[in-house]
Amino acid sequence: MCMKNTFKNTDEYILLFPVDVQEKLVELRKIIHTVMPDLEEYIGYQMPAFKYKGKPLVYFAAYQKHIGFYPGAEGIINFEKDFEERKYKFSKGAVQFPITEKLPFDLITKIVEFRITEIEKKKS
Repeated sequence: MCMKNTFKNTDEYILLFPVDVQEKLVELRKIIHTVMPDLEEYIGYQMPAFKYKGKPLVYFAAYQKHIGFYPGAEGIINFEKDFEERKYKFSKGAVQFPITEKLPFDLITKIVEFRITEIEKKKS
């Protein structure tokens, strides 16, 4: 489902998908901005992405059966137990949220907060 394309921004990316998937992507974007409202949005690796203090924070992408969420290796390692409990597939740098399930607002919030703290620690 993820097309090889060049988009200028997150809105263009989201519009490539069916309405039900668009709604999920918009919701995910809102969750991320709820944690930190003034994050910089950009397209990285052909995916919507967010920067915090000039550093990459998280990425996301839509696929046929899931939404990929990319918080980096540490963002995955720290939440492996949560992913296992909820039966989400995950790898070294990504977790898959099934397209047919509600997005885990609480877990996404915790991951984004963790990544912000991680960037803060590296800055000091």
